[in-house]
Parts: sequence; structure tokens; C-alpha cells
Amino acid sequence: MKRILITGGAGFIGSALVRFILTETADSVMVVDKLTYAGNLASLALVAGNPRFAFEQVDICDRTALDRVITAYQPDAIMHLAAESHVDRSIDGSMAFIETNIIGTYQLLEATRHYWQALDSAKKAQFIFHHISTDEVFGDLHDSDGLFTENTPYEPSSPYSATKASSDHLVRAWLRTYGLPVVVTNCSNNYGPYHFPEKLIPLMIINALAGKPLPVYGNGGQIRDWLYVEDHARALYLVMTQGRPGETYNIGGHNERRNIEVVESLCMLLEELAPHKPAGVQHYRDLITHVADRPGHDLRYAIDASKIERELGWRPQETFDSGLRKTVSWFLQHESWWRNVLNGSYKLERLGLMPDAGNH
Repeated sequence: MKRILITGGAGFIGSALVRFILTETADSVMVVDKLTYAGNLASLALVAGNPRFAFEQVDICDRTALDRVITAYQPDAIMHLAAESHVDRSIDGSMAFIETNIIGTYQLLEATRHYWQALDSAKKAQFIFHHISTDEVFGDLHDSDGLFTENTPYEPSSPYSATKASSDHLVRAWLRTYGLPVVVTNCSNNYGPYHFPEKLIPLMIINALAGKPLPVYGNGGQIRDWLYVEDHARALYLVMTQGRPGETYNIGGHNERRNIEVVESLCMLLEELAPHKPAGVQHYRDLITHVADRPGHDLRYAIDASKIERELGWRPQETFDSGLRKTVSWFLQHESWWRNVLNGSYKLERLGLMPDAGNH
């Protein structure tokens, strides 16, 4: 039984990981989350009453608070997911990305290092710091049929991916310089339940249900490898428990799709699952609207996940079609969740949803 501290555990991927650990293992979890706009305790409501769950509202840039929480909780592992992650937001204002993704990671690494160095030899040998990153640090595969491997050189294109690349380098430097046992994972595009509505798939679902335009950048030819978030959660736990310290593992879904294909697939699913359309809408695909492309938009990302498959035996359980159907069904069945996000009321509900922080 492990005690796992998870930063960013109220976010999209983080909450999926927390739900997986508390429902599928005997481990306990302490979530540390600043609760920015993307942090939503409603995504943890299913496990909030679990006696193995605890929550602290902490900014990872706050070293004093990190020291307090880590010392009190005494984790066996730290899984670091807290990050600003939306490319468009990073283009409009990069400072928050620099603060959280770079400075916050530094503060967390230092707090972790001082905690780890004080552990007895047995606990020290078992401890792991797992840094969760993105395939966007590798840049663009637009002129190649190849795949991102763990050895692909970094060439980030946006302020977001540049700050994530910086955090990856910091984590590896703390391994090399201080001996901190770390493992790094880089994942492809996630999708699934509880996805914040600013992202492509939930945005298209919600806009279609409202009869609003479905904005597609440029010609929609950008290619992404899509990974169902619950498959990702399984992979993250596997790496944390069985991955080798010092190693990097790529996690991908084997589901390359052009953005326009994703939107068209969503429209076809909605025709089947939500046939009663908004007034004036004959076909959901009629709502597709092409808009000016994003500055510096990478054309193609694709992950080579053969290492994690070969060494740890992980493969995604969901195909893109099965995962997308589950995702659309979830959003249709959980309208109150995303409406509370859209109208901002989820922020007002935080105190009522917050579990006992002393329940460790």
C-alpha cells in the first residue's frame, strides 16, 4: 500500500488518475491542487468520501506550503501533473505558464529533494518522483512519417510546450545532480470524461448540442495521436509502480487522426446519440466552420509507445472509435457537470465538495 501525492489531481488527467488509484488499488492519495479555472473538485466527487483520499488547496509555487504538506503526508511517491496546459492561453499570456510549469516544478523538486534526503535508507530506496509531460515538447513531425521516441530531440513550438520542455529538463537535472529518483512520461492528446470544455473534443460536443459553430483551425489537417484518459491513468500508475528510475516512457493511443476527421466523427456520433437537434440545425456537420489557423500550429504529433509496451506490458484498451463513443455518451449523460463549468458555478461549489483535509 503506497501513499501517493498527486499535484494537479483536480484537473482532467489528474482526476482520472486519482479515480483509478482509489477504485482499482489499495493505495491512498493526497491531491495537491491550486484550483485554477481548470481544477474542478466535482471531477473527484466519486471518490471524495473515500477514507484513503485527502485534499490540500496549495499552489506548487508556494514552497512553504509544499514543505508542510509533504512533511505531514509522508508520501512514498509524488506524481506531478500540475501544469498550465492550453496552447491558445499560452499564446495570449505566457507568464502563468512560466510560473507554474517552470518555477512551480522547481519548487516542487526542491521540496521533494529535501524530504527525500531526510528519509531512512529503506524508504529512500523505494521513493519515486514521476513527472508527467507531453509529446508537444518534441515539436512537429510535419515533414516526416516517423514517430516521437524517448530519444527524439526537443523542439517545442509554443510557450506551453517550451515551459513543459523546461520542466522536463529540470526533473532530469535533479536526477543527475542530486540523485533524486525520477521517471518521466510524455503522452499524446488525451480525451474522455471530465474534459475541460475549452479543449477540442468537449468543445465540439457542447457547441453542437447548442447549435453553435464548430470552429476548426485552418483546413483541419493537423494530425494528433489520441489517447483515452483512463488508458493513460492505467499507464501512469504502471510506470509509477514498475518503471525504472531515470527512464522516460512515451504513452500514446495508436490513434492518429486529422482534426477535421475527429470533428466529423463527433458529428456522426451525435446524429446517432443525440438525434433531437437544436432549432435550425439539420445536420451537425453543417455547423463545422473553418477559422484562421493558430500561430506556430504544429501539423503532426505521433507517439512511438513500443517501450512501455515492451518493458511494462501496457497497451491502450480503447480504440479511438470506442473511446470517442464513451466520451460522447458521458457528456450527454453528465450535462450538469459541464454546464456548471460553463456558467462558473463549479467554482462556487468548491467548499461544499471539499473533503476533510485532515482525513489522511
